[in-house]
Amino acid sequence: MSTAPDAAPAAAVAREPKHGGVEQQRLPLFALLALATAVFVTSLTETLPAGLLPAMSRDLRVSESATGQTVTVYAIGTALTAIPLTAATAGWRRKRLLLTAMGGFALGNTVTAVSSVFEVTMAARFVAGVAAGLAWALLAGYARRLAPVHLQGKAMAVAMAGIPVALSLGVPAGTFLGDWLGWRVAFLAMTALTVVLLAWIFAAVPDHPGQGRGARPRLLPTLRIPGVTPVLFVTLVFVLAHTILYAYIATYLDDLGLGGSTGLILLVFGAASLASIWIVGARINRRLRGLTVGGALLVAVAALLLAVLSDITALVYAATVLWGLGWGGVPTLLQTAVGDAGGESADAAQAMLVTLWNVAMAGGGIVGGILLDVIGSESFPWAVLLLLLPVIAVVLHARQAGFPARRPVVPAEESPAPAA
Repeated sequence: MSTAPDAAPAAAVAREPKHGGVEQQRLPLFALLALATAVFVTSLTETLPAGLLPAMSRDLRVSESATGQTVTVYAIGTALTAIPLTAATAGWRRKRLLLTAMGGFALGNTVTAVSSVFEVTMAARFVAGVAAGLAWALLAGYARRLAPVHLQGKAMAVAMAGIPVALSLGVPAGTFLGDWLGWRVAFLAMTALTVVLLAWIFAAVPDHPGQGRGARPRLLPTLRIPGVTPVLFVTLVFVLAHTILYAYIATYLDDLGLGGSTGLILLVFGAASLASIWIVGARINRRLRGLTVGGALLVAVAALLLAVLSDITALVYAATVLWGLGWGGVPTLLQTAVGDAGGESADAAQAMLVTLWNVAMAGGGIVGGILLDVIGSESFPWAVLLLLLPVIAVVLHARQAGFPARRPVVPAEESPAPAA
């Protein structure tokens, strides 16, 4: 993404006449759906090995725990390179940069599919993680720039819908395909999807300029901007809390005697997440702060239900719905908040958010593993609940900058969009 002024904003948004000859802007849905597919590819590429570990382990002749590190090395690649690559490519035109990032996914997934050497597979996964770091620092801002100011929240929601779709539908579908035709076919299918996406981006997504040398933001000054640090803190702790439970959800459900329902529960979680994204997209321009507090509270209530009433199956499903409703809009909320707070340094702020997001994911896997070995899976909901307390406190405290009651908008464009 870039915070430089657009060179050709008119080409990015469809228009239609309004009463009195005034033009009303609309979302460029075809372009935004391309970005949503890019988000889907990044999310599914990261999590796909989780459902294919036994078969991958046999073919690569390593243990399942070692094969599981293909997820970890992806997150490491993202965390290590998001900030330096964002700085290095700040001057690139946005479309060229997005095409390059998606090309990295095609390369990484292809090598993963054909490799029989574990070390080569790990290197390919690292390359895919690097591409993810580049893409994540770009996609949120790209979606914002494709829409008029009063529709930016909805644009972000459309783009970020790729996350719950990948988690709720993509992972089960990839696992089924891997069981049916082999895990290598699942990764080759990801490559084929990415090739189609490259053509889609080339044809349908408007281009935007990068930043001039004098306009490129620096990281340390960005941290001093009011509001940036609170959003980054909330990102780190909220994602850590979520990942502790989500990364081990199959183990947790198995210990409850619901292991056979894991797929259905993930589907319920994904459906609730999609509903959350729709709600956030409709209300984010005027309710960012309230939605963030509400999301954290919903996840906290879900954790409390799982902690004290997990022996009642119906309440496990109810907690899953609350968890999805609370979590689904979080990526949109946090990326919007950090972009608003960062202002002219939004690129640097987004890169730091991407880095901390992946640090939290890796940390969630590590902390969850320690809790599982030392206490047991019943500790997961309590850990989530404990971590969400400072999240709620920081959001409530950051009312002036970070999570203001109303997003800053251009007055002339402040009026809400017509109902869909």
